[in-house]
Amino acid sequence: MLKGREKQIVGERIKKIDRLRSEGVEPYSHKFELEGKRVYSEEVKAEFSKLKSEAKSGETRVVAGRVMTKRAMGKLNFFNVQDLKGSIQTVVQKGEVSDEVLASFKNIDGGDIVGIEGEVIKTKTGEVSIMAARIDILTKAVLPLPDKHAGLKDEEEKLRKRYLDIIMNEDVRDMFVAKSKFWNSMRSFLIERDFLEVDTPLLENSAGGAAATPFATHHNALDLDVYLRISVGELWQKKLMVAGYEKTFEIGRVFRNEGMDAEHLQDYTAMEFYQSYVDFETGMKLTEEMYKAVAQATIGSLKFEAYGHKVDMGKKWVKYDFADTIKTETGVDVFEASREDIIAKLKELKMEHDDSVDKWRLADTLWKFCRKKLSGPGFLVGHPKELSPLAKGDKKDPRKVERFQIILAGSECGNGYSELNDPIDQEERFREQAKLGESGDAEAMDHDEDFVEALKHGMPPACGFGVSERFFWMLMGRPGRECVAFPLMRPAKLETSRD
Repeated sequence: MLKGREKQIVGERIKKIDRLRSEGVEPYSHKFELEGKRVYSEEVKAEFSKLKSEAKSGETRVVAGRVMTKRAMGKLNFFNVQDLKGSIQTVVQKGEVSDEVLASFKNIDGGDIVGIEGEVIKTKTGEVSIMAARIDILTKAVLPLPDKHAGLKDEEEKLRKRYLDIIMNEDVRDMFVAKSKFWNSMRSFLIERDFLEVDTPLLENSAGGAAATPFATHHNALDLDVYLRISVGELWQKKLMVAGYEKTFEIGRVFRNEGMDAEHLQDYTAMEFYQSYVDFETGMKLTEEMYKAVAQATIGSLKFEAYGHKVDMGKKWVKYDFADTIKTETGVDVFEASREDIIAKLKELKMEHDDSVDKWRLADTLWKFCRKKLSGPGFLVGHPKELSPLAKGDKKDPRKVERFQIILAGSECGNGYSELNDPIDQEERFREQAKLGESGDAEAMDHDEDFVEALKHGMPPACGFGVSERFFWMLMGRPGRECVAFPLMRPAKLETSRD
């Protein structure tokens, strides 16, 4: 609902649209006629940075973008045009430009998208600018932009109207460019090492590949209840290992019907890779190398701050043992302690937990208390077998598995293991998971008989690893929801009714 001054502004802009059309000017162009000549504002500034103040270059350039500010000062008028890489000032001076350009200047408003052609000059204040010889109104904005200084103050409104947040905030705009670099650098890293990018189903008959609560839906054509995947095709990629592919990876969306906080969202992008003939030790070496390469490509550094921690990935990566770390921090030996002992300690620590789950889910909650103190970089190892139904057993300690999680800034930021390829052992672990599910554990895995059948045909030893965009959130030092261009939110009308 428009109010007061905004309603007046909209009325004035609609009148301008009508006037332009009556003059034969279409305010919503099909294209920018000079697109082939267009350059970015920052390129113009860099090219003519050495031009003297109050000098003309004698060369013309073409730019296009959104009008952010406009100042009418009699004979000398200015407006700033913002494009993807920055902004540049445009000068409209009576006596120096045509009547047509002056008329176009009067018709533009903040928020309009325009194309500009003109001579590059430098003003007496030393600012590289363009003296407009041509102004094409490409799109008239009906609604005004937020106030330049006040901006969007409400955090919910920023996320709901993210397009405005991106227009008004250069750091937000740059963040999503960095996000593209993040995933592209990871993709390039793996492809350069002969990994094959694959594409696996988002809809599955059973929720497999991770311990998480799935979203359920119904497939009308097949009359099947199905799940949105909770991993990036883990069981499918392992079937590809059975098929003979030795190195695969996928980058795609994952959906988990769980809580939302700074480190968790319900749908997000993640990557998983699988490599045959290697174990988790090789996986640790490869992922450390990959994380460093991705960080360098994304932020130009191996150092960052997140969740109250300072992290330097250039330091030696340490190993944290699951049971040893918990015992050091809490005094509890999880392999010897009873379920009741762990519950008592969680209550003492005031850790939120579910009394109905089994001992090992409770032990994992105890670990989460400990990990928040660890800045990393490092690897969590020595996971109990009960918490890792798809990982290969530890040759030295049958209570554990060959699994590793990357620890950064007090958080788990990647998970990998030597893949279990013994079909008999895998079938038994699935049965145990099914029992947990029957007892009420929503995160227990389904018994995937098709996957077990594939394993019975033989899968080579392999290491698998997955990382979500949480790593990117850390590099940005922002909560997850801010790092998603359009996070899922309640409709505005529903928010209003709740208020």
